[in-house]
Amino acid sequence: MDWAVIPRNINFLLGGLVLTFELAAISLAGGFLLGIILGMARLSSRKWIYYPATIYINLFRSLPLILVIFWFYFMVPFIIGRPLGDFLSAIIAFIAFEASYFAEIVRGGIQSIPHGQVMAGYSTGLNYYETMRFIVLPQALRNMVPPIVTQCVIIFQDTSLAYVIGLKEFLRRTSLVDARELRSVELYLFAGLVYIVFCSIGTMASRRLEKRQTEG
Repeated sequence: MDWAVIPRNINFLLGGLVLTFELAAISLAGGFLLGIILGMARLSSRKWIYYPATIYINLFRSLPLILVIFWFYFMVPFIIGRPLGDFLSAIIAFIAFEASYFAEIVRGGIQSIPHGQVMAGYSTGLNYYETMRFIVLPQALRNMVPPIVTQCVIIFQDTSLAYVIGLKEFLRRTSLVDARELRSVELYLFAGLVYIVFCSIGTMASRRLEKRQTEG
């Protein structure tokens, strides 16, 4: 085995890893913000808010991410009349997809707060949105932390699917180096090790947070 192939191409591979983290971070931020809106809409008593949110969440949770990526990469440029580019297409697809999962995390977090907290907010003169903002969500976010961290790990793994539209993230760059160097075993073992290290760190962080929450 020629492990020197890794140092020879390390800058190129690290550039892909940086792009992977950028994609994961933007997807996490955008997906979580949209997920908060969808999660709260899922709990609304107003049917015109509840049903669209429910349909959206169930639709995207029923689809494979790779299909959603293809949708935004091929269909959106067709609709708007111009290409979006691989990175922007991946970002939109990831945010739209991950928001459906974050919405369920948010919904579960909000429902974990006793209803008495909501009534206490109303009794002080706060309306629904103020009660959610100042009383319910701050407490619910604490309960959401472990599943959010777990979802972050999943997003990091899923970024490799952007490979299918040619985005030169970490796995795609590993493949390009392999096409040139013909060192599949070394390169894909290295790629697997990188994913294992970062995902293991995230998993351990999630378990520690969950344990701390249980003990608290």
